[in-house]
Amino acid sequence: MKSNRREIRTYTIEFKFQMVKLFENGKLRSKIIREYELSPTAFDRWIKQGESSGSFKEKDNRTPEENELIRLRKEVTQLKMKNDELTQEH
Repeated sequence: MKSNRREIRTYTIEFKFQMVKLFENGKLRSKIIREYELSPTAFDRWIKQGESSGSFKEKDNRTPEENELIRLRKEVTQLKMKNDELTQEH
C-alpha cells in the first residue's frame, strides 16, 4: 500500500530566503510551490517570518508570550529536579 505522507525535507536558510525573494519580486505563490514542490504551509510560514523578523530561525519568530512560556517550563523542570533532590536526602 502506498503512503500518502510526504517525505520530511529540510531547507537551508539561503533557500528559504531565495523563495521569499522570488515571491517578493512578483513570482506567483502557486508557481513557486509547484516548481519547487513546497508545502504551501511551509512556504506561507517563510513569507510570514521574512516579513516579521527577516529570520527563518524559530527562536527569532517567537512572541514574547511564547518566550515566557518556554522560560517558565524550564524553571518548573529545574524546581522539580531540586525538589526531588531534597526529598531524596530525607
